[in-house]
Amino acid sequence: MQLQRGLLVVISSPSGGGKTTVIQELRRRCPELKYSISATTRPPRKGEKNGRDYFFLTEAEFRNKIAAGEFIEWAEVHGYLYGTTRQYLEPLLQQGETIVLDIDVIGGLNIKKLYPQDSLLLFLKPPSVKELFTRLWKRGTESTTEIVKRFSRVPWEIAKAKEYDVVIVNKDLTKTVNKIIEVIQNYKKHGGR
Repeated sequence: MQLQRGLLVVISSPSGGGKTTVIQELRRRCPELKYSISATTRPPRKGEKNGRDYFFLTEAEFRNKIAAGEFIEWAEVHGYLYGTTRQYLEPLLQQGETIVLDIDVIGGLNIKKLYPQDSLLLFLKPPSVKELFTRLWKRGTESTTEIVKRFSRVPWEIAKAKEYDVVIVNKDLTKTVNKIIEVIQNYKKHGGR
């Protein structure tokens, strides 16, 4: 008897789109789901821990892993490298787990190319550009220059959302998480493939 492969649930949004908050709530409500931990060269934000939130690497360490073929997907976003390691993800997929990935649009589309039958791409769209700017500003983790840089990518990211399986307007945390849970359950129930 062959075990059914797992499902990769990619959640992407522009910076400030509420992705981290949504995933934290999803983790609280759905502890049975597995959550991928990405590697990054970005410095840790306040409260982030290595191995829990991200695997924080130097650029040299990250590039060595690229050269060794250790990443399923990787991309440079806002001047930092982000990626998902094969070693972390493949065993979970083989065990039939549902794995949530918090990755950017480029990474999400790469996952879809590599795992077309095993992936579900969800894009969290902000209710408005003004709301997105407000969220980024209130977060207080980026300089004005960094916010402008992140903002310059938003139109492109929103345009790419049409290549995702589902677009959810992230206006209300509870409604957004309810919708994500519903989409995952329906996808798994109906095979989605």
